[in-house]
Amino acid sequence: MEALFDSHAHYFDARFANARDTDVLLAQLFSGEVCGIVNVGTDLANSRVCIAQAAGYPHMYAAVGIHPTDCYQYGDVAAAMAELKALLGTPESRAARKIVALGEIGFDYHYPDTDREKQAAFFEAQLALAEEQGLPVIIHDRDAHGDCFDAVCRHPLVRGVFHSYSGSAEMARDLVRRGWYISFSGVATFKNAPRVREAIAAVPSERLLIETDAPYLAPVPHRGERNHSGLARYTAEAVAAVKGMDTDALICATRENARALFCLPD
Repeated sequence: MEALFDSHAHYFDARFANARDTDVLLAQLFSGEVCGIVNVGTDLANSRVCIAQAAGYPHMYAAVGIHPTDCYQYGDVAAAMAELKALLGTPESRAARKIVALGEIGFDYHYPDTDREKQAAFFEAQLALAEEQGLPVIIHDRDAHGDCFDAVCRHPLVRGVFHSYSGSAEMARDLVRRGWYISFSGVATFKNAPRVREAIAAVPSERLLIETDAPYLAPVPHRGERNHSGLARYTAEAVAAVKGMDTDALICATRENARALFCLPD
């Protein structure tokens, strides 16, 4: 049975607050089921926690960034970017601390009181920083497909992954043509997600990733429970079924894709 690579999780979340239980869980997962996890920050404080957690596990990596719904806590874009740049450090220090991407960043228009102008300022600044630093990005796109696509197109030298993809098959094809990866979460197992399965069908296997978004979006038959990286196998099975692939072959392909995107050793 092939080991999974979970390309997107949040082990700093309050639902993993019991450090002893979380350590037992991760030790068990890394003993065979899981060969890699990218622990993804959403603000400057928890990005530091991601780095600290990744230091404790040989096959956990960190991504640091400011999520669109977390940007409101910062008054000044330039000051926040200076702090984020300092957190990234030099290429050598990033490698030592296993920082592999900038994210998650993007747009989230789900709530009616969204400050789109502030989200745009933070998204553009972080895309520019990723370009400057030569880092891949992890994109959060919730109810903002057109604006997310336009933003990344304004930065043609930046590449990365659209996580927990929910856009159209047509947009997925266009992103792939531009060199992007597309990641699918437990939503792929939901009965009410035909649009997601259409997108899965449109993405070639060499551009697919799988993720948990743990502790969120647990797949069927665990929907509504706390998610963790071991449950990514259900997502892999669902994605493989759409692609007409053997599940282990799909897991192997997505694992190698994650290693390529995040520049990780075999």
